[in-house]
Amino acid sequence: MQTDPTISRLLMLRSGAIAVQLIAVLSVYFLLDYQLALLPLLGVITLEAAFQLVSLFAYRNVSHAKPSVMLMQLTADVLFLTILLSLSGGATNAFVSLLLLPIMIAAVTLREKGLAYIALLAIAAYSFLLINMPDHSMHQMNMSGHFVGMWVNFVLSTSVIALVIGAMSRALKERERVIAKAREKQLRNEQLVSLDGAAAQITHQLATPIANLKLLFEELLEEQPNNIIVKQMQTPLEQCREQLNSFRALSEQIRVNNAKDQITITQLQTAINDTFVLQYPGQHIKWSTPSINAILLSDAMLLPAILNLLQNAAIANQKQGKTELELSWELNQQDQCIDLLIRDFGYGFTPSQLAELGGQVMPSEQGMGLAVLLSNVTFERLNGSLTLFNHKEGGAVAKVQLAIINSEQAAQ
Repeated sequence: MQTDPTISRLLMLRSGAIAVQLIAVLSVYFLLDYQLALLPLLGVITLEAAFQLVSLFAYRNVSHAKPSVMLMQLTADVLFLTILLSLSGGATNAFVSLLLLPIMIAAVTLREKGLAYIALLAIAAYSFLLINMPDHSMHQMNMSGHFVGMWVNFVLSTSVIALVIGAMSRALKERERVIAKAREKQLRNEQLVSLDGAAAQITHQLATPIANLKLLFEELLEEQPNNIIVKQMQTPLEQCREQLNSFRALSEQIRVNNAKDQITITQLQTAINDTFVLQYPGQHIKWSTPSINAILLSDAMLLPAILNLLQNAAIANQKQGKTELELSWELNQQDQCIDLLIRDFGYGFTPSQLAELGGQVMPSEQGMGLAVLLSNVTFERLNGSLTLFNHKEGGAVAKVQLAIINSEQAAQ
């Protein structure tokens, strides 16, 4: 069954419970010659089996079951078990402690409110069974005190299970989440270290060929000063030289002084405009909101990280024949941060891209697919984040969350 493991295990347990219930009722009635309400018991078991079949069909392909689904299933288990017990001795039935099982399952699968609901429901079920016991059972050999003591024991057991197992389950889930996050961060850091070494080596290897090309260009320009093709070579060669120089300067800055810096939103917006227009003169940026008066946490990689996203947006625009990118600032007072929204008018992201972008290296037709990954790492290092989603009117949106520095931190 291709479904959520949690609901799958619950349905498997119920299937086994139904089989055990049927065997137990028939064995007690026919072999041990106990007087049971056979037909009503078989009717309840049949109804429970029908509910089980409906549940199996409804959740056969559900990859993630909602908490409300587990709550409904456990409620049904408590109700079916209560009816079966009421028809076979009520609180005097030796299997009345089975009402603890739904509480145990709820403790490891539901949150606090759901667990409290199932625990109270089980206590109410036991109380119902105790109140509706036959009078002769209560007064025979003065057993009323014993049954009341069993009820108190059940309430205490329920409380202990709900508190202890519930707390242990939440602690284990939190620990697993932290371990998984740390493992993911470690793997990504190892990948980035490898990429850093490869990038440094490639940059070093490209420096000599570009210098040779620069010398050859100067010789060609002296020999053929009026050749249009030769003149057109100057711009890309200058861009390559400037990029290599900026790579060296950036690498030196990170290596010598890797401390975090600060930048105003106005300064960052100006830098974005000036740098982007040089790289993509055919595209232009439209700011749909004015600049906000705030100071952001920054370092040497912040602007390149944002430019990586702008480059992807510009490429998406070019595929659709669009020439405008829409950028805006939003003040997020709840998280004390600033959101930079970058929207393109391309085709948008596919569901598989949305699930993997930013977490690993993605295939790319234009390059090596590293831009979003490196940008995401930079924003996280600056206490920010990157969120990618499709705009409802078309195109994609990259939401960059940037941390604000308050006045006291800025003074330091």
